Amino acid sequence: MILVLGGTSDSIHICNKLNDMNLSYIVSVTTEYGREIARKATENIFLGKLTIEDMVSLVKEKNITQIIDATHPYATVVSSNAIECSKISNIDYVRFERESLIKQIDYDNKYVVESIEQACEIANKKGNNIFIGTGSKNLDKYIELIEGKNLIARVLPTSEVLVSCEKIGLNADNIIAMKGPFSEEMNIATYKQYHIDLLITKESGVAGGFLEKINACKALNIPVVIIGRKQIDYPKVINNIEDIKKII
Repeated sequence: MILVLGGTSDSIHICNKLNDMNLSYIVSVTTEYGREIARKATENIFLGKLTIEDMVSLVKEKNITQIIDATHPYATVVSSNAIECSKISNIDYVRFERESLIKQIDYDNKYVVESIEQACEIANKKGNNIFIGTGSKNLDKYIELIEGKNLIARVLPTSEVLVSCEKIGLNADNIIAMKGPFSEEMNIATYKQYHIDLLITKESGVAGGFLEKINACKALNIPVVIIGRKQIDYPKVINNIEDIKKII
């Protein structure tokens, strides 16, 4: 049995590949929305956040022999837990991650930073109508650290997410509830509609529409702040779905 740590569109592609190979697996997700996505590939789903101890117990219970980590690149705690679990359980760990796209960006008006705090420092100096293109997680940090600016956050249109936005003080004027990824044209129209003069985004990869966000900023000459991925010393990494066949 394989444990797929999911929650991304790439994890569904991996599950479909495992289905093609007739291999048994279980997908771990942390949200109801993640479970809905995972159901496109399988009904064998574990819903909930896993500590190291939880993961070790799940590995024993399900007789897991390999972990394929396809979580979001910024879910570093989960990845670190999975690496430690693999060591404790003496099983194979493989990280799936798309290659970085930052080197492909042909746009000088960009700032690559390492943290939300650094992103907010630049936003305070450079922007007034600031587009938060990092999803709903950590929105409270942006609200806390960016002072006297108008924030526009694009988030998933689920009741759970919208309630969380309202709890931290965002209202209908600050929220764009839509499911991506979005085209360059869609981003351009959105930035124009909300008079955006600075974008904060994460390096989400092709599946997350990362380049389309950047290209839209380039078309409008809007500065963009990119929060780079935290570097983890993964024991084994693959960058292509087809490589799944090589590591099973």
